[in-house]
Order: sequence, then structure tokens, then C-alpha cells
Amino acid sequence: MKIAVSASGKAVYDLLDVRFGRCEYFQIHDTENGEVKVVENSGKISGGGAGIAAAQQLIDEGIDTIITGNLGPNAFEIIEKADVKVYKSEGISISEVLKKHKNGELSELKTAAPAHNGMGNGFRGGK
Repeated sequence: MKIAVSASGKAVYDLLDVRFGRCEYFQIHDTENGEVKVVENSGKISGGGAGIAAAQQLIDEGIDTIITGNLGPNAFEIIEKADVKVYKSEGISISEVLKKHKNGELSELKTAAPAHNGMGNGFRGGK
């Protein structure tokens, strides 16, 4: 099984990043052979649709499971159609996240988080 974790860094002691579409990296842990692959999130710098780009990137990697904080509705729909399971975690170390997943201590995400409207959610500051 391939498990992708939205991550703030490249090592297992780095923290899970709760921002799926805007996380820096995805750590992909293969539970069958113990291999770990780290990929940069291709959606993190997009002006809009970051979650969609990230979701498609992980589907292309052949992921079975994703562990993250939340998913927006568009990313959730793509991942659900690909029959990929998604679990929710807080920003703890990746090693702790994987341990919790193995022990069945993470909740499966059954619904999407509210939609975002690109970087900054449409707020431009000023007066």
C-alpha cells in the first residue's frame, strides 16, 4: 500500500502539513517494501486549483491512501472518484502519523472542507 502524507519537510520527524494543496512536499510511504519517496507538491505555487493539482499528482503516483489535515471540495471529488481513502491528522510528526494510521487511530475524511478561492481567499488588504 502506498500512503501519501502532506508534509512540511522530507524526513519522518518533520510535521504533517494540514494544508493539502499548499503543503511543501508529499512523503509517499510504501508499506510493502518500506521505501519512502518524497515529491515536491506541484500545486503549491498555483494561483488557484492547488488542491486539484496536488490530488492529480498523487493519483498519478498510484497512491492508495492520503493523510492530511483537510481537503477542499474539488480535490475531495477527484480523490473520491479515484477510490483513494483519505484520513485526517493534526500537525504531528510523520512517524507519529504513520503509527496512528497503522493502529487505526485516524478518522477517515468523509466530507470536504469549505472551498477556498485561490491564494489569500480573495482578500487583497488595503482600505
